[in-house]
Amino acid sequence: QLQFVESGGGLVQPGGSLRLSCAASGFSLHYYPIGWFRQAPGKEHEGVSCIPSSDGSTYYVDSVKGRFTISRDNAENTVFLQMDSLKPEDTAVYYCAVVYHCSGYARRQPFTSWGQGTQVTVSS
Repeated sequence: QLQFVESGGGLVQPGGSLRLSCAASGFSLHYYPIGWFRQAPGKEHEGVSCIPSSDGSTYYVDSVKGRFTISRDNAENTVFLQMDSLKPEDTAVYYCAVVYHCSGYARRQPFTSWGQGTQVTVSS
């Protein structure tokens, strides 16, 4: 069973930074494209970013372009989401998941189920 542990969330002031981690359990992440998603209260899951399994373009939703950076460390079996210049509208629970392909990842249910996620709250 493919499982993840998301971590790194917290409370941060507007303009601050957080680095989220997505650690895999029981399988090697480097074989799979991985997406980061978020769910704000009362809203559906939103695709935030995606990194392909091999070299290739990363994907970002327009609202985070230039502020968030997705990366992977295959040795640590972890995918990261560096979030800078955070805004109150970034407040949400953030999840990672295996996706079928980064192209169109935000419009399709991911391959893996949602995990526990990690809460990000941006507030002064």
